[in-house]
Amino acid sequence: MALQGDIQRIGPDVYHAIDFHLPGRSPCPLVVTLHDLIPWAWGGPRMRGERFRYMLFLRLLRRADLVIAVSNATAEDALGMHVASRQRIRIIREAADRVFTPTPDASGRVKDKWGVAGRYLLFVGALDARKDPHALLHAWTTARITHPVLKLLIAGAPGRQAPPSMSGAIQLGRVDDEELADLYSAASCLLFPSRYEGFGLPCLEAMACGCPVAAFRNSSIPEVVDDAGMLVEDGDGEALGDAAAAMIRDPDRWRRAGLQQARKFSWDSTARETISAYESVLR
Repeated sequence: MALQGDIQRIGPDVYHAIDFHLPGRSPCPLVVTLHDLIPWAWGGPRMRGERFRYMLFLRLLRRADLVIAVSNATAEDALGMHVASRQRIRIIREAADRVFTPTPDASGRVKDKWGVAGRYLLFVGALDARKDPHALLHAWTTARITHPVLKLLIAGAPGRQAPPSMSGAIQLGRVDDEELADLYSAASCLLFPSRYEGFGLPCLEAMACGCPVAAFRNSSIPEVVDDAGMLVEDGDGEALGDAAAAMIRDPDRWRRAGLQQARKFSWDSTARETISAYESVLR
């Protein structure tokens, strides 16, 4: 009710919701950016609590005049769950922040900040069940068969579902964007064993920094990575490790491919398409 009152008081031409905070009724056209429907699209019984928590959002989402989905996969989820018709969905992809670009002497700063020298694999994000930390460790173990001194760095808060131990991986905790750009730039490969994504921003950030990407083939990840990385069967940690090892043997090829793919995404394009979305609901 407070949000609805604020919208009435301000009187905008359009209200754009970028998260799950929606008004019960909107006195003006309502546009909603839908980042994902993961609580309903993945996880079965383990996501029951999340589905209950966001039940109201799902009901209110059906009232939106236009839904902006950040990927084809998210749009298909919305259609499959009947929360929006195809006529009310527009796909507008996200982009990496401009800080994510290859950074000179990144390896030196990684060594100075965290004492890490030499080759390493990188994982970015929380270690919850959807990110499959067990597959992450399996992939690392596999990659070390051909690259024995390869380290695994984990950037990000572990989260409530994190395993009690990550068996020798170096957990860095939260890092800022500048530090993350250095970590991507100096990494031999981003390992991304996520089982479901609404978009998959870490993959795009990594490619924008010239970091090769090895990931599971599922949800929106093929849209973001395409042929610029190596995508393997969903859930196959061994195949993921083999892919990372192969990319390490040919880094220049994958670096060039990733940089080229990342250039297809920009916030300028996202902004233009979003303005066009506003105009469509005001006609």
